[in-house]
Amino acid sequence: MLKNIFFTSITCLAFFTITIACTNQTKEYKEFEPKISNAVLDTSNLKKAHFASGCFWCVEAVYESVKGVQEVYSGYAGGHTKNPTYEASNTGKTGHAEAVEVWYDPKVISFEQLVDVYYGSQNIEQVNGQGPDSGSQYRSIIFYQNEAEKAIIEAKIKALESKGLKVASEVMPFTKFWMGEAYHQNYERLHPNQGYIQGVSVPRLKAFQAKYPELLKENKH
Repeated sequence: MLKNIFFTSITCLAFFTITIACTNQTKEYKEFEPKISNAVLDTSNLKKAHFASGCFWCVEAVYESVKGVQEVYSGYAGGHTKNPTYEASNTGKTGHAEAVEVWYDPKVISFEQLVDVYYGSQNIEQVNGQGPDSGSQYRSIIFYQNEAEKAIIEAKIKALESKGLKVASEVMPFTKFWMGEAYHQNYERLHPNQGYIQGVSVPRLKAFQAKYPELLKENKH
């Protein structure tokens, strides 16, 4: 990981079922804005892709565990508001969804496989949310940057629908990714004992990893 982030963490207890949404879990972290190192990701041989499927803490952790993925950033995409903030996004009025930017090595992992990861790590039929997180800011959107990527996405959706599934994700041309606040980056890794992470993010991550072991990094957690 290139993002070297340090800040005070708060441990929450999780009992049986976590019903607290991702939205309510960061209020006490704002004053602990972490510093990100000046390390620069060499993107010369990498490609990027963008996905939204619920809380970006969960989605970032999923893609970070995939082989060929060099870096994942949490942020916002799909809306009309410039320079969106977490607070503004949570109003549901910016048009944006919590999203991730995935930098990957196409020699190791393909866009088509990343699409498999996308649909294989979420509730495909859930509208406007994932798990306990509900609202347009948590809706599923898969972005394409060219017609080839669009065709891959459409073929995947067609295959899923042929199995009787009602695919809820929107398919949108990529326009811009707005980087999220520093305290959201690497959230799952930096807060392994936090209540939402233990109750929602980790089970979702583990379910994906059990389904696609062949796509995982050797040092995945």
